[in-house]
Amino acid sequence: MLQLRLISSLRNSSSTWKSQGLYRNFSTLTKSPTLLKNASQILSKNKRSIVQVFTRTCFHPGASSQVPLQASGKLTGYQLVQRLLKYVWPKDKPEIKRRVLVALSLLVAAKLANVSVPFLLRDVVNYYNGKAPEFLKLTFDGTASQTIFTAGIATCIAYGLARATSAAFNELRNAVFAKVAQNSVRSISRSIFLHLHSLDLSFHLNRQTGALSKAIDRGTRGMSFVLSSLIFNLIPTAVEIGMVSALFTGTLGAEFAYMTMGSIGMYGVATLGITRWRTKFRHQMNQADNDAGNKAIDSLINYETVKYFNNEKFEADRYDHFLKKYEGASLKTTSSLALLNFTQNAIFSGALIGVMCMAGNRIAAGDFTIGDLILANTLLFQLSIPLNFLGSVYREVRQGLVDMNQMFSLLTLKPKIVEASDAKKLEITGNHITLNFEDVHFGYLPEKPILQGLNLEIPAGKKVAIVGGSGSGKSTIVRLLYRLYDTESGTVKINGEETRDLTLDSLRQSISIVPQDSVLFHDTIYYNLAYGRPSASKEEVIQAAKMADLHESVLRMPNGYETLVGERGLKLSGGEKQRVAIARAILKNAPFVIYDEATSSLDAITEANIMKALKGAVEKRTSLFIAHRLATIVDADIIYVLQEGKVVEKGSHFDLLAQDGLYAELWRSQNIHGVAPKKTRQDDDDLLLELDLDKCCGSSSCNR
Repeated sequence: MLQLRLISSLRNSSSTWKSQGLYRNFSTLTKSPTLLKNASQILSKNKRSIVQVFTRTCFHPGASSQVPLQASGKLTGYQLVQRLLKYVWPKDKPEIKRRVLVALSLLVAAKLANVSVPFLLRDVVNYYNGKAPEFLKLTFDGTASQTIFTAGIATCIAYGLARATSAAFNELRNAVFAKVAQNSVRSISRSIFLHLHSLDLSFHLNRQTGALSKAIDRGTRGMSFVLSSLIFNLIPTAVEIGMVSALFTGTLGAEFAYMTMGSIGMYGVATLGITRWRTKFRHQMNQADNDAGNKAIDSLINYETVKYFNNEKFEADRYDHFLKKYEGASLKTTSSLALLNFTQNAIFSGALIGVMCMAGNRIAAGDFTIGDLILANTLLFQLSIPLNFLGSVYREVRQGLVDMNQMFSLLTLKPKIVEASDAKKLEITGNHITLNFEDVHFGYLPEKPILQGLNLEIPAGKKVAIVGGSGSGKSTIVRLLYRLYDTESGTVKINGEETRDLTLDSLRQSISIVPQDSVLFHDTIYYNLAYGRPSASKEEVIQAAKMADLHESVLRMPNGYETLVGERGLKLSGGEKQRVAIARAILKNAPFVIYDEATSSLDAITEANIMKALKGAVEKRTSLFIAHRLATIVDADIIYVLQEGKVVEKGSHFDLLAQDGLYAELWRSQNIHGVAPKKTRQDDDDLLLELDLDKCCGSSSCNR
């Protein structure tokens, strides 16, 4: 599959000599397995063409050219913080608000305790240096305990308690605020998840699962970090800088405050400048990480295709190509980080030298004590700790904002299918549901219309079938019924109401479908069956499995209904997956049922058994069968034959055979014995469902 995509893309871009050369290289590569080792070299030598090759284009009708993670609008830093604070201070959650207030109180207490530490250390030094204040000097006038606890030991104990208290308040603050951060992450993750499900089919046909997953993962982690940093690092550090500057001015002199502010200014300019410069390396690293993740997931999802073509080495080289790009960007990020860290440390080391020299001169002049020098050194050094952290915080906050921007930008994507503000709930009495297509025009691409003035009716309680060649619009009709797309002109009506005027939930709740491609969740068989109606009882689930001729097959499995089906149901055969899809459609118990090639992966005998069971399941229900194998729809009340997006024939099986038109031609192509003899309506319906084993099964490998 990979090679076919590459070759096809290169053929489409053969106007350039470079893409022609790359096509020749890959043609040789596919024919000679020994040349797989050169895949990485081919990729690196033809980077520009590779960009075109790996750019996802419209592989499926309806897939837009929009790249979801890049096409959305960018948000400013202020808008991001504003959105973030809505989750920190939610209107409907007073408990979260109380936690924020408690955490802020603990923050203030921790800073006050932290600022007192250098002063206590100064007093300890002065005491043991013989220059302590009078109230700390050792005397022998009191008791022994008074003598001990009015001396330097008491000061040492106070110093230790101040440090411990500051640490305790910080840890309590983190514990209290953890609930706020996690609640915010949970809320935004749920919102994005629901929003992604609200987007239209064109987005999901074009999305890159790996990149989308990484964007959400990095965005939520970045949000958690930014949240904690803004509340507990940036603002507190700014307050601490103000407090230290005021203390320097009040206790040691204004020149110490000037030195502090000057060094902080230089520190900020250097940090901002270098961080802005190195941000591009982080972006390159993230993009390479996205690309590598996409290729790995794509390769693993197509595991069987890789095995069919013996391309494990080719896939590894292709994956390594993107890992190499990640490695280069990561090295640049690490090297630039080392430069930033050294610059920050050099600035603060210079500031410490300046402060200690000024304090030393004042000691020599007799104005300061040794304790004052320790105080100046400790205050500035203590300030450098959050500032050093502030440097990394700034880098991570900046990156977090980038990641959050990518995540929040998903919320700016607007679905094309929007429910009207005055939409009505679809009301259905019993199983009475009639559907009409009136002069419907639709195309996935403007230059390629699919439906061109389609008119058809699906009466209540009738079994209706649609047949036609590939591309005639059969599956498109299903998408329009579900409102996965809207018509360009014309109307689709249910019980006389336009689908545009109905709520999406009530519309889709009234329809069950067995899709042409039955993809299952990576869970148990029971989970996949019950997905049709999660509230159903176990007995109802088993009954649906029996109706789909699946129950006995499940019982023969080692774990029965608890058997894991594997990713996308790969552990089950094609027929078993289709029977699971049929069973959960039966379980949904909707008044209108669609079978889109529902038995295409089944053998003739199983197909006959299921069709008999379905006859009872859809009795008195409105049903639509889309089929290539005409033997499955011979008992349909109405058969519509589509060609070029229009109904060209209409009638029962025998009526259409009598017309000797397109339907009769399709029937003859599947029955080597020619047109079956005409029968009357009095014939037993069950006989009409019997599949003659001499008929062609419709498979390309059929040798009958």
